[in-house]
Amino acid sequence: MALTQKQKEFYQYIVDYFKQYGHAPTQKEMKDHFELKSFGSVQKYLQYLIKEGLLESNWNERRGIVVNEVQNTSQTLNQSYYDHDLITLPMLGEIAAGKPIEAIEQVAEKITFPKTLFPKFQAHEKYFALTVKGDSMINAGILSGDLVIIKHQKVARNNEIVAAMINDDVTLKNFKHEGKTVQLISSNPKYSPIQVDESHNFELLGVLVGLIRTY
Repeated sequence: MALTQKQKEFYQYIVDYFKQYGHAPTQKEMKDHFELKSFGSVQKYLQYLIKEGLLESNWNERRGIVVNEVQNTSQTLNQSYYDHDLITLPMLGEIAAGKPIEAIEQVAEKITFPKTLFPKFQAHEKYFALTVKGDSMINAGILSGDLVIIKHQKVARNNEIVAAMINDDVTLKNFKHEGKTVQLISSNPKYSPIQVDESHNFELLGVLVGLIRTY
């Protein structure tokens, strides 16, 4: 059995989703997660994985995919607080540390925590975690040393708190967009807004959706 890298990722997504929720994702969730253009592409992946014996399918059911590896492990799924109620996210290091952030696909370190700390978690979305460094967001209740959870996306609305890269610096700031100009605004009056225009190397990494603090 030889799977391409994309087939491996597709299979692993289904396995992880199954372990998280006790059932497989829908074909729409698969399509949206991998940003595929059609359900035909989803079905091609599924048909290959079924042919290889990794999956089984009841096509009459909306969530009819079963992972052979875990289909008979109801005891594990039922008793497994650690499989069903824990979330594992990639850790990308410190934010506002003055160095480029690592690509999400190249992360070695991960963090695991109870799902109760992040009830809005959606398995079909992509998230990562960063450790805050500095006091530029202190008036938004975000302190140095806090762990922030970022939903990976390339767009944001005004006044959302975003993680962004600007000229190799990664920062957490309030987002404001006017015309062709973006402002990254601190929640601390001692820091001036960062004006971003076409001359800057700017990338929006995601939007703040959670925060974890330890004492």
